[in-house]
Parts: sequence; structure tokens; C-alpha cells
Amino acid sequence: MSTSGLTVLKGEQFVTGAGICVPFGSKVEVSKIVFASGGGGTNAAVTFARQGLKTACVGVIGQDANGKALLDELRREGVDAKYFQVHDDDITAYSVILVSRSGERTILSYKGEGQHWQQEKIPFNRLKTKWMYLDSLGGDWDMLERSVHWARDNGVKLATNPGGKELAHGLQKLRPLLGYFQVVAMNQEEASRLTGIAYEKTDEIFRAMDDVIGGLFIMTKGHGGSIVSDGRKVYEAGIPEQRAVERTGAGDAFNSAFVAEYSRSGDIVRAMQLATANASSVVMKYGAKEGILHRGSLGPWAPVGVSVRDL
Repeated sequence: MSTSGLTVLKGEQFVTGAGICVPFGSKVEVSKIVFASGGGGTNAAVTFARQGLKTACVGVIGQDANGKALLDELRREGVDAKYFQVHDDDITAYSVILVSRSGERTILSYKGEGQHWQQEKIPFNRLKTKWMYLDSLGGDWDMLERSVHWARDNGVKLATNPGGKELAHGLQKLRPLLGYFQVVAMNQEEASRLTGIAYEKTDEIFRAMDDVIGGLFIMTKGHGGSIVSDGRKVYEAGIPEQRAVERTGAGDAFNSAFVAEYSRSGDIVRAMQLATANASSVVMKYGAKEGILHRGSLGPWAPVGVSVRDL
């Protein structure tokens, strides 16, 4: 929802240093409302499908209208949704997103059925893939461990954009699993908290993560662009000049597009260029999927420049 009635208030009581505030006990007029699907897993799946990759998505929904609409949308996008679990004891996860005039947003999130995985019902023996992309698993350690071990045992390459509940397990517990990943992505704040290294000391963060990860480490920096390390060199890209409409899904768009191109070509520079264009396109639209690019298109943007230096 977009409204001019939102006031940004700075203060130490907010985790991010600022909060979106509305007058208490009042009615605030909303200037625009958009209904759209989201969720990191489905956002990534649509990027993969639009990039021409054969894609299936595994998730959990409720036996309700929103769950049915989500499955219908995925099928229209060419995503195989037959592995979704459908439960009737809760509703499909739902969020209300408050968008300020600057395009920044605050998300009110109800996890619903999204946190009710039934690991034993995932047919790992029927999954046939070259890559597995793990988004947030609601902090389910057993699910994470089983997925990684299955991929390892079956020669499947791994990429992840872990959720906050996965990161909350801590670096020491995650260390044995992260070594099996070809691509690990997170934002700068998450990387700083996970490593315990100051936010601005990016090279130290990269050295710490490169010591743990088996492949590439991606760190997105919002307005500051993105950085990727392969353990030897650091690749840095900015973002095109643009006025964002709404930033929901930008991280999903970047990370999934990077994996899509990297899985095809193995070229880090090309992967960063597609990822940047995809994220830039998504923030120009309301909703996390509307702006996702199709294969062969960078939208209105020329490829961003990527600088390379030794770590």
C-alpha cells in the first residue's frame, strides 16, 4: 500500500535507526493498493523460469484462495508447482507492505503455513536438477541440513540466500554446510552480524566468509550496489540511476538472476550485470515479480560496469 500519510521518524528504538509512523487512533487514506504474490522462493522461481531455465518450486501454502492463486500464477510462469505442500490448519503466508514516497517499505509479515514444513513429505528421490536454490526455510535446521546433504550426495550444485532465522543459527553452526555451496548471498548488514565484523570493513568480511564458503560470496549493499568475491578477486558493481517505486523483492531479483546467469556461463561479470538489471527493473514496479526480466533483456539499462581487484 502506498500512502502519503506515512511519516519517517528517526530514533534508536528502531532496529534500522528509523521507523515508518502513522497517527495513533486515526484513519489514514491510502493512495494506491496493489495485490501481488511474493516470497523469496517463488520470486526466485519466476526469475529462473523467465530466464529459460526448467524450474520447480517447493513450498507450503494453505488450502485457501491465496494459495490457489499463487499456484496458478506459478504455472502460468512455467514453474512446476507439483511439489508444494497444501495444509488446512492455517492460511497461506501473507504480508502487508507499507510504502513511503521514497520507495522504502516496511513489511508486516504473517508466516502462516510457510513455517509448517513437513520434511518427510518432500520427495527428494524424485527431484532431478543440476542446481538447488535454497531461500528462507523458516530456521528449520533439519530441512537445511537434509537439503545440503542430498545435494552433496547427488552432485547437485547449491546456492542460497538464507533468511534471518537460518543466519540466527550462527556462523559456527553453519560453517560445515556453507562449504558445499557454490553461491552464498546476503546483504551487508546480515554479513556484518554473521561474522561479527564491523559493517564498513567489507574486505575483512569477505576474507572471513571466503574461508567458510566453498564458492562465491555475494554481498548486496542497497544503494551502494553489490560486491562478489571468489576468494581471490573482488568484483564490484554499482546500480543505474533510477527513482525506485518500491523495493520489495530487489534482493531476490538480484540473487536469483545472478545464479541463473552464473549457472549458464560461469561468468561472474555477466552474472552481476544481469542481476543488477533484474533488481533495477523490479524496483520500478509495485510487487516483487512484475518487473522480473525475461531472457535476452536487460530492460532499459545498459550493462553496468564491473570493477575487478585482488582481495
